[in-house]
Amino acid sequence: MYYKSTRDSSVKITSAEAIVQGISKDGGLFVPSEIPSVSMDEIVKLGDMSYPERAAFIFSKYLTDFTDAEIRYCTDNAYTSKNFATENIAEISHLFDGTYILELWHGPTCAFKDMALQILPYLLTTSAKKINIDKKIVILVATSGDTGKAALEGFADVPGTQIMVFYPEDGVSPMQKRQMTTQDGENVAVCALKGNFDDCQTGVKQIFGSKEIAEKLEANKLMFSSANSINWGRLAPQIIYYISAYATLVKDEEIKAGDKINIVVPTGNFGNILAAYYAKNMGLPVNKLICASNTNKVLTDFINTGIYDRNRDFVTTISPSMDILISSNLERLLYIMCGQDDAQIKEWFGALSKTGRYEVTDEIKAKLKADFAAGFCTDEETKAEIKRIYDKYSYTLDTHSAVAVKVYEDYKAETGDATKTVIASTASPYKFSASVLEAIEGEKSSLDEYAMIDKLNELSGYEIPASLAALKTKPVRFSDVISKEEQKDYVLKELGL
Repeated sequence: MYYKSTRDSSVKITSAEAIVQGISKDGGLFVPSEIPSVSMDEIVKLGDMSYPERAAFIFSKYLTDFTDAEIRYCTDNAYTSKNFATENIAEISHLFDGTYILELWHGPTCAFKDMALQILPYLLTTSAKKINIDKKIVILVATSGDTGKAALEGFADVPGTQIMVFYPEDGVSPMQKRQMTTQDGENVAVCALKGNFDDCQTGVKQIFGSKEIAEKLEANKLMFSSANSINWGRLAPQIIYYISAYATLVKDEEIKAGDKINIVVPTGNFGNILAAYYAKNMGLPVNKLICASNTNKVLTDFINTGIYDRNRDFVTTISPSMDILISSNLERLLYIMCGQDDAQIKEWFGALSKTGRYEVTDEIKAKLKADFAAGFCTDEETKAEIKRIYDKYSYTLDTHSAVAVKVYEDYKAETGDATKTVIASTASPYKFSASVLEAIEGEKSSLDEYAMIDKLNELSGYEIPASLAALKTKPVRFSDVISKEEQKDYVLKELGL
């Protein structure tokens, strides 16, 4: 298995090289040259395996330059009770008839990003050894809230690495901000940007592509890599939990082997639902992939019209991890759908860069409609859904998972589709306690962040994650706030260049 660039199909590198580089030098994203298959018999057999064993099996399909021992080293160290609060790693809650909540937030930072970012440091350092990299790897991360903390947690004090995280100053929840600014580790740095997530992400991509900075890195035995889902090593682990969930549902006799399911994903950068698309194309029986957006509904509009247009107001919502108008992973999807036509990808994404807009062909529009459905909901609808589910099922959703449930309910009402459905739940409600409490109680709370957590514990009965409770007494280490124009200089200063 080799990896190509979405903007240059002649690129041919191993998975280890793709993981270390993070992003192609031409600005494209690395994709496997083909999508491997998994049979129904293999999926059924996964039901009798542990999560690390399931992960190793799926990784073996993509990381063909890794030995079995190298893959098991990564999976056995990442997916442990030391890192996750549940033996199953990803829990499945049966919410109501035929609907299952895939809880992806039982890791150390209480968000789905842990599912990939607990293993990425192992994949990255193993890859670096395989290809004889003798440079320090500098991880640059743009975050809308959850990726930053999960990456910091994964890479803190990992030998041979340094990590810098940029987040929008007013675009994360108080708990997300405190998680990042109190981070331990001698090799970490955290900085707020005056702007939104797209500004953070654009700046990081520009720094990656700077020849001037590349020369300085080379002269000082440094190299950049990424922990965002533009890195294949971040995306590949996300494929696993969709296949794993199906195997569990078969084993528990909730579905029969071969039955189709729907998968609903709340997403802004399109990585988490793209992983489900890869799972489907590997052979997972999926009827519809349902893309759930908040008011920043650029993805909903794209799937429904084939027109991607980021020229719109950016809205700060109560589901901040989805406050994104430039969805990087869409490039991978379109590369697959247009038959790996790199010239077409360069045309579309060149237009996006210059004008903020592109429109795909009728053929691609038809393919989008065949695989995907899409919807969005407002903050008020999100809060109403949290309240409805809490009252009816005594289940507490966070502000992102509630978007997914609401969009699914709208989809079901519109289509009458009764296919059994897995909804990706992407964060613990404790990470957004102010909004969740307001939704349940009907008014804004006057309590401080930690008193709100105690109150939410009283209402929900969910155990307070130890990592969040400990933040109350942790000192803030990082308080820098810069403009987007200062991002490059900040990186050079942190690297001593």
